Amino acid sequence: MIDDKALVSQVLSGDRQAFRLLIKQNERLVGHMIARLIDRHEDREELCQDVFLKVYEKLGEFTFQSKLSTWIATIAYRHGINHLRKRKIVISDLPEDESKIERFIAIDDASETLANQQLDDMVLQLIDKLPPQYKAILTLYHVQEMSYPEIVEITGLPEGTVKNYLFRARKVLKEKVKQYLGKEEVL
Repeated sequence: MIDDKALVSQVLSGDRQAFRLLIKQNERLVGHMIARLIDRHEDREELCQDVFLKVYEKLGEFTFQSKLSTWIATIAYRHGINHLRKRKIVISDLPEDESKIERFIAIDDASETLANQQLDDMVLQLIDKLPPQYKAILTLYHVQEMSYPEIVEITGLPEGTVKNYLFRARKVLKEKVKQYLGKEEVL
């Protein structure tokens, strides 16, 4: 695998194959960021493409003060937030009405693997019901395994706010999982 500096240098020199590699290495990250912020599937693909166009346009300004993936995630996050603002979608840290979430998991003793998969699917669906900021921070921290400083850089939020959102998101998610499983002690 090529290092970030060499890859950026190749892209800036006009190497299309290098840009394809940059996209391939970061498409999952960008996809996660956009998917956690944007609910409409139709908008997601276009926004992901827009993010990589923006990356290409601004790559010459990248100074390697952070990892390339952090810089790209920052662009994706801000692009998603700007899209929400343009569509006048409220970016709130308040949980959605929990009564709207339907109970959809059935307990299946036949296979522990199937039960675990169902639980994983349920948790992902519950995460999708969280406010955009919570979804984004949960994804960055748990899926992309980024540190607090990296998340701060990407979101532009103070570290205390990032920690607070992560705490609140976990708390809301835990309560929703408890509600669905009907158990007192979960997670």
